[in-house]
Amino acid sequence: MQPSESAPDAYREIRELARTVARERYAPKAAAWDAARTRFPKQERAYLGELGFLGIALPERYGGSGSPLIEALVVIEELAKECRPAAFQAFEANTGPAQVVNLLGTEQQRERYLPSIVKGERTMAVAISEPDAGSAATDMTTRAKLSANGTYTLNGTKRWISNGGEAEIYLVYTRLSDEPGSKGIGALIVEADRPGVSFGAQERLMGFRGIPSADVIFDDVEVPEENLLIGAGGFRRLFSAFSIERLGNSTMSLAIGQAALDRTIEYVQQRMQFGKPLIEFQSVQMTLADMVMDVEAARQLLYRAARNAGTGLPNPLEVSLAKTTANEMAKRVTDLAMQLHGGNGYTEEYGIERLHRDSHGWALAGGTPTMQRIRIVSELLGRGFDQRR
Repeated sequence: MQPSESAPDAYREIRELARTVARERYAPKAAAWDAARTRFPKQERAYLGELGFLGIALPERYGGSGSPLIEALVVIEELAKECRPAAFQAFEANTGPAQVVNLLGTEQQRERYLPSIVKGERTMAVAISEPDAGSAATDMTTRAKLSANGTYTLNGTKRWISNGGEAEIYLVYTRLSDEPGSKGIGALIVEADRPGVSFGAQERLMGFRGIPSADVIFDDVEVPEENLLIGAGGFRRLFSAFSIERLGNSTMSLAIGQAALDRTIEYVQQRMQFGKPLIEFQSVQMTLADMVMDVEAARQLLYRAARNAGTGLPNPLEVSLAKTTANEMAKRVTDLAMQLHGGNGYTEEYGIERLHRDSHGWALAGGTPTMQRIRIVSELLGRGFDQRR
């Protein structure tokens, strides 16, 4: 089942290109990379840059295409159906911290960082969570102090950093003043090769294999004032821009669900039991119908948010609806796919277990479904809810 009819006609050509690259270049390698926890090769990142996949939603003056966000999501989806580490490169560049720099950074910062990211020469990771600050991000203790000579001294540890130890640049959320809660938080751009930057051991995660995850440690790291992206009190602006990353996250979940559905449609028509194909059993038909409805519901919510965003920021309510639905869908659809594949679904051969493992990772990343549900109600009612009381 191909989703191209659900996307605007203008994106069919780039969808076909991304689909071809995913199937011919990455699908044959994806399972082996996953099994060996192989990092996505840097030369492959450069190849995606050559194709233009890393600058679709970034401005032309920095080497990008300046296209609407939905075009980048189409490419991310097609790559992610076959190889999530490949899709992650397009995800980080178009919907991740590079996009935050594009939207909130100075012209000097854009010129310094975006062209090399678009080319695939460098990549940028976002560093928000800490050992004691996950969903409660405002509990972060990482701190940067500005000295008289115009240099910030950064100290702290960030945890669950996707591409930690691999990315050349980090967008670090940090305390910049003694104001409590979100009032003291801003963000610095920190290059990985600055003295005092180090990395913890690579996490051995259930999924996300090929996408490194490690602590990022800052020990008296000196960062020039020109690397300040957002000052103290800019936490809300940072998280408004972060909503774009959540659309990228939703797309990864959509791709996982679609891939599981596509493989299941093929399998139940070929697999014989009791003398007939599985698809002839009514219980299989009911399950397959549920899978189709779940995938298409997630797709429509995601596309609505992306279309309405255009080249700007998406609506926070639409983002949270899309992310929660897509995250929960991917977990549920991959589980149903495993059931319809029977014992074969539990093997590595059919790739269903890999999709299921990754589905849980994307549900945790970028704000869990539980936290997104709180955001849904908060945006719906136009009020905040203090989780500390």
